[in-house]
Amino acid sequence: MAKRIGLYPGTFDPITLGHVDIIERAVKMVDELVIGVAINRDKGPLFSLEERVAMTKAEMAIISKKSGVPIMVTPFETLLMKFAEQVNANFIIRGLRAVSDFEYEFQMVGMNQKLNDDIETVFLMADVRYQFIASRLVKEIARLGGDINAFVPPAVATALRAKFAKS
Repeated sequence: MAKRIGLYPGTFDPITLGHVDIIERAVKMVDELVIGVAINRDKGPLFSLEERVAMTKAEMAIISKKSGVPIMVTPFETLLMKFAEQVNANFIIRGLRAVSDFEYEFQMVGMNQKLNDDIETVFLMADVRYQFIASRLVKEIARLGGDINAFVPPAVATALRAKFAKS
């Protein structure tokens, strides 16, 4: 049987507990997981690519050790399907928080299938504890000095507070 390689893409600016939840559930379905950190210059990320990769790698080391599933974190700046082919992914993992997410993701699946119909997309519904978490909202709360501990891992909360202390 072929190795099941999943790809979970995102900007992870920053990685949240919602992302972590999807990843912890995704590792139950794969032999190997690739976390693709999108460069996406259009979004104007708060953290540099290097910072986002480092924070994500630190969280993935914990999950990989606990699950026994290898997790690779790598940046990409190409079409998602091209990247999926490069890492030999069998399927792409996407998290859904709300109906509005589904509309966008539904369109993406159609486009991606036209590019490569051998790679499936699997949707995981966000746990109800994390459905409301969005990286942009977490950044706004941190910028305004609010408590972000319920939304991000401890190391990420520290990085966010440090980032906004400089500004």
